[in-house]
Amino acid sequence: MGILYHESTKEFHLFNSEISYLIKVLRNGQLGQLYFGKKVPQKEDYSYLIENRYRPVSAYVYDNEYTFSLEHLKQEYPAYGTTDFRLPALEITQPNGSRITDFKYVSHKIYKGKPTLKGLPATYTESEDEADTLEILLRDELLNVEITLLYTIFQKENAIARSARFENKGMETYQITRSMSLSLDLPDDEYEWIQFSGAWGRERYVKTRMLQQGIQSVGSTRGASSHHHNPFVMLKRPTADEFQGEVMGFSLIYSGNFLAQAEVDTYNVTRMMMGIHPLGFSWCLKPKEEFQTPEAVMVYSAEGMNGMSQIFHRLYRTRLARGFWRDRERPVLLNNWEATYFDFTREKLLEIAKNAKEDGVELFVLDDGWFGSRCTETKGLGDWWPNEERLPDGIKGLSQEIEDIGLKFGLWFEPEMVNKDSELYRSHPDWIIQTPDRHPSHGRKQYVLDFSRKEVVDYIYEMVAKILRESKISYIKWDMNRNITECFSAGYGAERQGEIFHRYILGLYDLYDRLNQEFPQILFESCASGGGRFDPGLLYYAPQCWTSDDTDAAERQKIQYGTSYAYPISSMGAHVSITPNHQLNRVTPLKTRGNVAAFGAFGYELDLAKLTKEERDLVKEQIRFVKKYRKLIHTGTFYRLLSPFEGNFTAWMVASEDKKQAIVAYFKTLNDVNQEFRKLRLKGLDQAYLYHMTEEGRETGAFYGSELMNIGMVTTDASAGEVSAGEEPCGDFWSRMVVLEAE
Repeated sequence: MGILYHESTKEFHLFNSEISYLIKVLRNGQLGQLYFGKKVPQKEDYSYLIENRYRPVSAYVYDNEYTFSLEHLKQEYPAYGTTDFRLPALEITQPNGSRITDFKYVSHKIYKGKPTLKGLPATYTESEDEADTLEILLRDELLNVEITLLYTIFQKENAIARSARFENKGMETYQITRSMSLSLDLPDDEYEWIQFSGAWGRERYVKTRMLQQGIQSVGSTRGASSHHHNPFVMLKRPTADEFQGEVMGFSLIYSGNFLAQAEVDTYNVTRMMMGIHPLGFSWCLKPKEEFQTPEAVMVYSAEGMNGMSQIFHRLYRTRLARGFWRDRERPVLLNNWEATYFDFTREKLLEIAKNAKEDGVELFVLDDGWFGSRCTETKGLGDWWPNEERLPDGIKGLSQEIEDIGLKFGLWFEPEMVNKDSELYRSHPDWIIQTPDRHPSHGRKQYVLDFSRKEVVDYIYEMVAKILRESKISYIKWDMNRNITECFSAGYGAERQGEIFHRYILGLYDLYDRLNQEFPQILFESCASGGGRFDPGLLYYAPQCWTSDDTDAAERQKIQYGTSYAYPISSMGAHVSITPNHQLNRVTPLKTRGNVAAFGAFGYELDLAKLTKEERDLVKEQIRFVKKYRKLIHTGTFYRLLSPFEGNFTAWMVASEDKKQAIVAYFKTLNDVNQEFRKLRLKGLDQAYLYHMTEEGRETGAFYGSELMNIGMVTTDASAGEVSAGEEPCGDFWSRMVVLEAE
């Protein structure tokens, strides 16, 4: 692994054992993009990859020369307006109104390890030998502004982390209006574009289409990464699938407004970009000030989409998530929300907790309604002190009582929001994001606190920290149920209003970071009306996220399947809830609900006392199973086998690193009749190992890895012909969970 620079050709080669990335300083001093993909040999000169010819109706850089046009060159961090007519990676508005820039190569640094990004989440290394970093310094001499492009290539993962830092060395003030974290010009357009889109209750559905000339993009302008589109996209060759072929994944480590875009020009060059969404964005860059973009991660896989996902899983689970809980087994929890909503008393909560303890639950979580005057969603947000009418001994007393039962205690917060009917709003009505002399829109009767202002973040920090200091709290569910409208801050002047969306996210990260530092052993789970801010940025502070408010087992197969393309299984909050389901009114078997939720950070959203004895016995068995295998599920290699977006069946599995253990989950959505015999080819096993197969605690056979991967595991069920005497019938939303253990 390493980074080489060839002075004679001014070419950079970033490489590890599997991939290469080639950059060249062009003859006009700007940077050109040569190659990203499977590893190529070390040599000084790859300049044959630069092709440029005269084309009519183009513009050219040099007088009396008709071959050097930026319109036809693959570039590294392009600007608009000096012969390149495609959308740019950067744009800077100058005092005279011009937006033309000319950033040329000045110097570079190569060093081991990886730098941190001030105020921003980013991947990291634990030793210098894990990665190499390249910093390329560019300067616009007229503006006296510098851009440092940062690249880190990891030794053991086919991943490159990228970002850009702007610094004003001059005396003028400029407005940055576009600053992408990543730009990559690819030589052709033979790719399928895959995005992960949806809405509340159906987050991260897989959407696929071929690239076409023009622009394909997804993004968010809601102030959060959003339910609607995720800051992650893939480009894959049409012949690639889950297990073979060339795939590239692009992920932005950011929680706010973002843009992911592929522009295909009329010569079939694809320009892939990712970064802060430029709509409404500007950053006032005063003399001696800096601006740092969020980090983007690009991954290359020659082993299909599963290969790409596994790289992201390892990287994000071990080198993005951090802290006390990164490598620890996550506790089985029970959240009271769907059991009680706002209708609870101390006695009712203790009763639910005692039943949970009896069945093997390890953590009891008190959701909304414990604070201020909060008894409906219309008031109390912002008043983070206990409601002593409901909880006479406060959170301090309740948390101690829960611990005395033998459970850890967790608590829900929504610290970014306020109701107008609250003490906080009555004291500080100017602390919400709102535009002067305009009517502020509401969402669920709540408003967004202005986290771009330090005094607001400080105030919330002290209220939340006080509760955490005086109580026995092991877990925080951090919710966010409202996107930003009428974006304006009373704390900043006119020239900085384009910064507020981004400054809000910086304030959010600051609050998370300070709470992480003071309370390092608290497990934080992020949430945003479910999966409305499920992004890599928050994994840096909260190693798991509530995947969706939709807990229906059939819908969760799609949501968790789509989420798994970029995010590790350990990051997905996945709970068993009551039926009929509160989102769809659908009835699904408790067994299937447990089998789906087992592939995530596992828990329950119900009152166990309302279940039958048989159901309680099954809950106990589900919890025993999860406790036994959660380390394997969270740290093993995950494979998607059958897609819920393509048929009636879903299947996935996880295998241990040494290939001696595996768990296979198999789901049928709707029952069928008189069907064919079925088999499922498994992955990730050792061809020579003999695996003992168990299901519901009973051994059902022994099979070699070569059999299970080449012939397949028999998945024929009772729908093949008529149900035999003594045979288990299957119905709608049927499932199996199979454990494989090698001798």
